[in-house]
Amino acid sequence: MSEPTWRDRLRALPVFPDIFPDFDTDAAPPDPLVLLTRWLAEAVDAGVSQPHAMSVATASADGIPSLRTLILKDVTADGLWFATLSSSPKGRELAGNPRAALLLYWREQGRQVRVTGAVSEGGRDLASADFLARHPDARAGAIAGRQSEPLGSLDELESALAEARHRVESVPDDWSAYVVRPDTIEFWQAMRNRDQVRLLYARNGDEWERTLLWP
Repeated sequence: MSEPTWRDRLRALPVFPDIFPDFDTDAAPPDPLVLLTRWLAEAVDAGVSQPHAMSVATASADGIPSLRTLILKDVTADGLWFATLSSSPKGRELAGNPRAALLLYWREQGRQVRVTGAVSEGGRDLASADFLARHPDARAGAIAGRQSEPLGSLDELESALAEARHRVESVPDDWSAYVVRPDTIEFWQAMRNRDQVRLLYARNGDEWERTLLWP
């Protein structure tokens, strides 16, 4: 018997649980950030693994995309917040092309939220407060800097981290808090009886327009 192909093995994997939360699109609130925080609270209360893990896609000025997973730091009336070094690849991309796409995925509930929008930096007070709330080891890693640059050896990394641990109370000048002001927010809910339900909010001036999308 031949070995199963990766296509066969992947198709055999379970995707979602048997029971999903309800999603009454007719009762969705006018403001998508209200629905986003409601879904986030439900994910936290349900014990979803890492409900604040958020994929952040950026692109260079000439359109080359890149993607990574960060931590969602806050949701305010201004939008969704994350933090990183402005000297990092994503920080440099945002400086040249200040737009991003975000994805929150809660597999245990068959839900995902997709966001697109313009990105701006928050003030230094916000960045400092975020940095000092991080674990000392995470602060040391940021202080050591040089994110995504070639590394000669793990000994080189350990030496840089050891030196940086003496300065974890100092906020790097390039540590920045970023907010994504949504232009679109799509709520995606898996369903047993109809595959999926998709509700798109699109900003129109100071208002939001809601549209159901085909699966």
